Amino acid sequence: MDVIRSLGDLLDLQEVDLDIDRLLEERSTLPELDAYKAAHEEVQRIEREKAEADEAQTAADRGLHKSNGELEILADKAAAEQNRLYAGGMSARDADYLRREVEMLYAKVSSMEDEVLHFIEKKEECEALVAKLAEELASTTEERDELRTVITEKWRVIDKHLAVKEERKGAIIPLVEPDLLALYEDLRESRGGRVVGRLIDGVCGVCNLQMSAAEVASALKGDPPRCIHCRAILVS
Repeated sequence: MDVIRSLGDLLDLQEVDLDIDRLLEERSTLPELDAYKAAHEEVQRIEREKAEADEAQTAADRGLHKSNGELEILADKAAAEQNRLYAGGMSARDADYLRREVEMLYAKVSSMEDEVLHFIEKKEECEALVAKLAEELASTTEERDELRTVITEKWRVIDKHLAVKEERKGAIIPLVEPDLLALYEDLRESRGGRVVGRLIDGVCGVCNLQMSAAEVASALKGDPPRCIHCRAILVS
């Protein structure tokens, strides 16, 4: 294989690889990605808070149902005992005892009514919070999904360009001598960026440093030619 032609193909390969690197960087650094991540985390936070609010609302419902039941039983008992007291027909001692019991029962009724009121307020508070969080969740989920749609579309376009570049790379690789290709890959892995450059008027196309005529002659004797400054592969 013609070494000069192989070096020229290597320069073409580098341009394709640089395009691929740029596209991959663009794919991984879309500005929408950070916004999507933030929106996704916000959705998860709201979901957790809503689950807790749902549990609190369920607990308030259970408490209200239980308290209402107990209040009803207690109120019925207090009313029945009061009717017995009003009906008369008992000794003064028994009437006094029953009066104190009725007072105690109505005190418990009052306390239970406060408890029922507490659960009613708690339930209303939980319902309002659940509704608020449900609205926030719907809005944030919509925002996240819109961002995902934008990202997916941009990735589709980028991947389409990547496929073209990868196909072009696959066509160039067989044109480059295996040893030269291995050196190129090693340099790209260790240094990244440009590792192949044209030598124009004694100036390296990678580091842009000038070489003397003697240094150029020495560099060109290499197989392949290498810059004496940055050790890039030179294409003359």
